Amino acid sequence: MASSTSSAPRSRSRKPLGKMADWFRQALSKKPKKILESSDGPSSDVSQPSSQDHPPRLGLSSTSSPTHVVASSSGSSSGRWSKDYDVCVCHSEEDLAAAQELVSYLEGSTASLRCFLQLRDATPGGAIVSELCQALSNSHCRVLLITPGFLQDPWCKYQMLQALSEAPGAEGRTIPLMSGLARAAYPAELRFMYFVDGRGPDGGFRQVKEAVMRYLQTIS
Repeated sequence: MASSTSSAPRSRSRKPLGKMADWFRQALSKKPKKILESSDGPSSDVSQPSSQDHPPRLGLSSTSSPTHVVASSSGSSSGRWSKDYDVCVCHSEEDLAAAQELVSYLEGSTASLRCFLQLRDATPGGAIVSELCQALSNSHCRVLLITPGFLQDPWCKYQMLQALSEAPGAEGRTIPLMSGLARAAYPAELRFMYFVDGRGPDGGFRQVKEAVMRYLQTIS
C-alpha cells in the first residue's frame, strides 16, 4: 500500500511541469514572430533613403547640362576657326614665286595667318576644280594676285569669278593685289572694289595682311 501511495503524488507533480513547459514553448515560439515583424519595419525605412540618394533622372540631367554649356561657349568663339583657312591665294602658274613669297609673309606674321596655296595644299589625286572650290569655300578671304600672266590665263579668270560667286556681297573677303599692271588694265569684274597697289616697297603685302585682319576682327 505504501508503494502505491508514493507513486501517485509523483504522477500528479509531472502535470504542472508539463503545462509550464508548454507555456514556455509557446512564449518562445511567439518571440521570433515579433522580431521578424519589427525587422520588417526598419527594412522599409532603409529602402526609402536609398531611392532618395540615387535619383536617376536628376543625375542624368545634371551631367548633361555642362556639356551644353561647353558646346555653347566653344561655338561663341569659333568665328575664325569655323573655316580651315584665313586666306586663299589665287595666282597664275608663272607667278608661283610671288605667291609663295606672299604666303610666307602672311604665315610668318604675328597673326600666323593660315594660307591655302593650291600647288602646296591641294589633296594629291583630287580634281583641280573641286579642290579650288573647296579651298575658296573653306577660306575667309581670297587674295587675287593680278598680274599680266593672271589676265592672260583662262584658269585664273575662272578662279576670280568663282571667288566672287562665293561671296558676292561680302565686303573685305576678296582682296585684289595688282602688280606689274597699269590702272587701266584692272579687270572690269572687279571695278566695284578697291585693289591693293603692289608697286610699293613691300609689294603691298602689309596692306593685304591688314585687310585680312580687319575682316577677321568683324567675325571674332
